[in-house]
Amino acid sequence: MGFDLDLTLADTRAGIAALYNALSARLGVPIDGELVASRLGPPLEVELANWLPPEQIPVAADLYREMYRDIAVPATTLMPGAREALEAVRKAGGRIIVVTGKNTRAARDTLDALGLKVDALEGSLFGAAKGAALASFGAAAYVGDHVADIEAARAGGAASVTVATGPYTAGELRDHGADVVLTDLTEFAGWFDLWRATITQK
Repeated sequence: MGFDLDLTLADTRAGIAALYNALSARLGVPIDGELVASRLGPPLEVELANWLPPEQIPVAADLYREMYRDIAVPATTLMPGAREALEAVRKAGGRIIVVTGKNTRAARDTLDALGLKVDALEGSLFGAAKGAALASFGAAAYVGDHVADIEAARAGGAASVTVATGPYTAGELRDHGADVVLTDLTEFAGWFDLWRATITQK
């Protein structure tokens, strides 16, 4: 089973908002951290391009990643039902991979801080680029909050399971072709048990 990280397993909004505000102060460039946190999903460099000229983005991205552990990680919390969702997969004998747009070091720090144990982690991937990681792991489904996570599941040959805990509503996720739309991960275990039963019967 594959999972996205930001706004799927981890509520990183407060931490990322604080980090962007700190980055703004360090660079002397106006950045609205709360606005950024409201549209999480795309890669760091894509977001930075909204605030900085191209030549300044590499240095800003490096600084952001250096500051992430100290500023963003301590303010990160679990999304509702996240721990129980992973436990449901474990109980069924399944393996878990997290595939995220966040760089691998920051993702690992986040998982460790939240006490979430996974079998594999792939970072710095977005949209369909996540597909190869999901396919090589053999993920039967991929759980995410973004329309790009639907593309990821398709590219990886996995069922697209979405949670309406990110920037998209349940209706928008459904319109973009998600196979399953959950309100949040508190609904995951119930869906997962039914899904496994259906697969077993085939």
